[in-house]
Amino acid sequence: MADEPAPGSGDDGDAVPNPFAAFPMFGDLARLLQGQGPLNWDAARQFALLSATQGAPEANVDPAKRIAYTALAPIASMHVNDVTGRDTVFPEPRVVTRGQWTAETLDAYRPLFTDLATSLGQQPATTDPETAGDPFVQMMSGISRMMAPAMMGMAVGSMVGSLAQRVFGLHDLPIPRERQEVVLIGDTIDAFAADWSIPVDEMRLWVLAHELSGYQILSIEHLRSGLADLVRAHVGGFRPDPASIAEKLGSFDPFAGDDPTQAFQQVFNDPELLLGAVRSPEQIALQPRLDAAVAAVVGYTDWVVDAVAVRVIGGEALRIAEAVRRRRGETDADDIFVERLLGIRLGDDQVGRGKNFVQGIVDRVGEHELTRLFTLADPLPTPNEIEAPGLWIARVSGA
Repeated sequence: MADEPAPGSGDDGDAVPNPFAAFPMFGDLARLLQGQGPLNWDAARQFALLSATQGAPEANVDPAKRIAYTALAPIASMHVNDVTGRDTVFPEPRVVTRGQWTAETLDAYRPLFTDLATSLGQQPATTDPETAGDPFVQMMSGISRMMAPAMMGMAVGSMVGSLAQRVFGLHDLPIPRERQEVVLIGDTIDAFAADWSIPVDEMRLWVLAHELSGYQILSIEHLRSGLADLVRAHVGGFRPDPASIAEKLGSFDPFAGDDPTQAFQQVFNDPELLLGAVRSPEQIALQPRLDAAVAAVVGYTDWVVDAVAVRVIGGEALRIAEAVRRRRGETDADDIFVERLLGIRLGDDQVGRGKNFVQGIVDRVGEHELTRLFTLADPLPTPNEIEAPGLWIARVSGA
């Protein structure tokens, strides 16, 4: 049996400086921090569950909620297919707790988060000859590399767990998963309905229409794989730059404002500082393509939901859509992590671009042609096409 890498070795076999080598009492700490590759999954799971449940025990999903969604799903399915001209066979929706959604999301995105952690964990080249042999610099470099997997696990876990408090299902974030499902977080949906005084069955119908629409477009294999490739290219494109991080810390003045505590919190909510995530030129060049793809998927989903909701909910549909729009506009630390680490931007401008793009398609070819065009070759729009739907229609239809 091959020998396991020592605590001071990276996944690639390169030696990682062990700053605790002279202190045997810290040997277990070093092994704990480095024992799971580029991302500490134990830390990710623990912080994810803590964020998702707020540290409180979770009850099982009320069977009455499952029955309610099972009864409403055929209504939403029929109207989604009618609006899009498709005959999609949708799976029965699963209603889960926030903790279940969090655990399943971590597992589903494990390859993505591993790529992210690997790109962030690259050892930057030392360009300053004056510091290359500095023992203190070497020690700090070793601590940084040793702490990176745990820090990455905590950051990813906290992000996913916090999202469970806000998202309704799998398709709030248009990040493809290997397994296509319809999964709903019952408590989050009901809490949102209560906060906005929305009748719960109408809220559930709206969410079902949203999740089924997202399921339908991401079931188009080459579209899903194209979007997944863009996201993975983004997360794999980080280039750590300790000098940039040091510069940010050096210019930080906690007493420049009225609240030093808030100033510290804002700084350490910055993933570029916390994880050393510095955007590379490749990522900057890629971002317009990823923005265009995400806008198209979100625009399609929102357009279908609006059309279905007016049919099955009536006047209340507009109020639900406005409430959801406002929720999307409330940016917090988790949105910053999603945007900067995963490249997924879902602000009002981005969503508006997508809806205008889809409406432009419908105006030109009709609603029943909308989904068919997305099934044709290379269906993700370019940055120019997202602003000019006619160009996209001409390209994908071969006109």
